Amino acid sequence: MLSANRSAAAILSALLAAIGLISPVLAQSAPARPDGKPAVIVMDDERIKLAEIELRQAGPAPIARRLTVPGTIVPDAGRVAHVSVKLSGTVAELRKNIGDDVVKDEVLAILESREVADAKSEYLAARLSNELQQELTARDKSIWEGRAIPEQQYIKSRNAAAQTEMRFGIARQKLMALGVTDSEIAGLPQAPDGTLRSQNIRAPISGRVAERKVEPGIAVGRDNLETELFVIVDLSRVWVELAVSSNDLPLVKEGQSVDVVLRGVPETGAGTIVFVSPLLDKETRAARVVASLPNSDGRWRPGSFVTAAIAVERRDVAVAVPFAAVQTVDGRKVVFVRTKQGFEKREVGLGRRDGPVVEVVSGLAAGDTVATSNTFSLKAELSKPGDED
Repeated sequence: MLSANRSAAAILSALLAAIGLISPVLAQSAPARPDGKPAVIVMDDERIKLAEIELRQAGPAPIARRLTVPGTIVPDAGRVAHVSVKLSGTVAELRKNIGDDVVKDEVLAILESREVADAKSEYLAARLSNELQQELTARDKSIWEGRAIPEQQYIKSRNAAAQTEMRFGIARQKLMALGVTDSEIAGLPQAPDGTLRSQNIRAPISGRVAERKVEPGIAVGRDNLETELFVIVDLSRVWVELAVSSNDLPLVKEGQSVDVVLRGVPETGAGTIVFVSPLLDKETRAARVVASLPNSDGRWRPGSFVTAAIAVERRDVAVAVPFAAVQTVDGRKVVFVRTKQGFEKREVGLGRRDGPVVEVVSGLAAGDTVATSNTFSLKAELSKPGDED
């Protein structure tokens, strides 16, 4: 088996040398170990670039101890809007369908309603009456100041102006309660008569239409009719719901960072715990923990099962390297340190690992430059049979 492995390594090394990624005069130019294998792998900057070997300096880094728990992606409860009607009417027009993107205050649908027509007519009448009464009161005040009418007549006119102003304000508040906006109310005096029965249904938030529950011509509103027209979800930020056992719960606190991994997706997401439930589920004896996760690219879909790693303890270490830099040679952990000639194999002792980063407790100093990618070619060169094989 050992001979077969050495033969395979020799073939791989020969191929790499043939395409110029490994020096063909390696054994002759590099110092050799007692077993005849090179101690230093000779590679200049050009060959390192061709081999796509990335370099990085070892140095201090924070290393966290993480608690791994399963989780589920769900919408952020503060970013879900149920668009409902506040009056009785009929769906006259639908401008948005399921899956459409919407922005806040965009018109989603138009209803026709006798209720809103009555409220708008009442508002217009109250507005006109208030304007006329205010003019009369202003005139009576001027006349009273000129001693042309008694004070009692002016007081009566002033009371009438206060009453019409109050009725005008009530009519306006009624329209706002039905969902008519300030700009729409301001435009009512110039609006065509045919639009008085129309009511615009607007998006309360920006997001995407997740549900559309009505069709054109359907009656909606009170009296056991459908009141919810749309459901809009903003998925630019989502929640990760986690179930943490009672034994691990003392380690988990709001504000801790969370690394989220989705099966089949190489990238991880970084979130923050925003809620730790004070209650335990009576069946599972686990607590609900919620982490907030940015989702600007939309890859975290609600309903997906994920694995979350909660950083429950964090400390700084003197020397750390990417875990991808570590190889196993002859059963020992090694890294390849950049030297003037090329790369030197260095045995290292490893400490705690935190995702893509691992602590190095021996064999490496801060500032040493190591290979972090495509190190298989370096390992293959070390596995070449020596002169005695």
